[in-house]
Amino acid sequence: MSATTAMPLHLDDTEIAPEENRRRRRRRGGAGERPGWFVYTALSFVLLASLLPYYWSLLIGSGDSSTIRDPNMSWIPGGNFLANAAAVVNNDAVNFWTALWNSIWSSTVIALSVVFFSTLAGWAFAKLRFKGGNILLIFVIATMAVPTQLGVVPLYILFADLGWTGQIGAIIIPALVTAFGVFWMTQYLRQTVPDELIEAARVDGANSFRTFMTVGLPAARPAAAMLGLFTFVTAWNNFFWPFIVLDPQNPTLPVALQLLQSNYFVDYSVVLAGVLLATIPLLILFVFTGKQLVSGIMAGAVKG
Repeated sequence: MSATTAMPLHLDDTEIAPEENRRRRRRRGGAGERPGWFVYTALSFVLLASLLPYYWSLLIGSGDSSTIRDPNMSWIPGGNFLANAAAVVNNDAVNFWTALWNSIWSSTVIALSVVFFSTLAGWAFAKLRFKGGNILLIFVIATMAVPTQLGVVPLYILFADLGWTGQIGAIIIPALVTAFGVFWMTQYLRQTVPDELIEAARVDGANSFRTFMTVGLPAARPAAAMLGLFTFVTAWNNFFWPFIVLDPQNPTLPVALQLLQSNYFVDYSVVLAGVLLATIPLLILFVFTGKQLVSGIMAGAVKG
């Protein structure tokens, strides 16, 4: 055989042209495959369905009192939103600025408290060995099945005896820690933090609490960010308990917006303008913390 005779070559995927490699991965459904048209269509539909309530509120909130009853209502926002928003802010029965501050203050304190105490309890359940730990964790999780409404009457009696009704602390104290937060942080820390890291901290002379502060808290940051964001939104939107325990002179935003409907005639353009005003802080929060939210969800979904 001649020395110049071509020998057959065996090329793997890495030696094939990039375009051919991408086509093969697309056919096999391998890593790096881009979503198809069906995925983008479904996501677009979910996005439009999510935005529809806000756009509907904008349509009514930018009109007048007759807009919601108009069968020929235009799908283009009107020009009365600023006037309706001013009617909400300047309404004597609403105390808008007091309600806004109460919502910001209570939601922030609740979110920070839930993150700290849930992470602390989750660290104990996940990494500390003590008698009855599993039974106690099951009991904590079981409390999630108890409806909140069952505890309203005894809780109100308790705060009435303490003289705390009508005060913002009455909605903060019962929400300082949640069973869901404890369960979430327990599962995350159990998967993320290796026991060898804890043993190394103890060898260096760190006690249990210092080990938690130097090892547990930094490791729990992605999950804690997600928990804090969801807790803040939940506390911001909470209506049932604040409506019962707070006075109309010292409300949160959901309670204040309900006061707009207490008159004989309800102007829904003003009410929905107030709803949009109450939603704006949450939208700003999601814009600045969306990256942490996604990383927290992915960190909790992928085992470390």
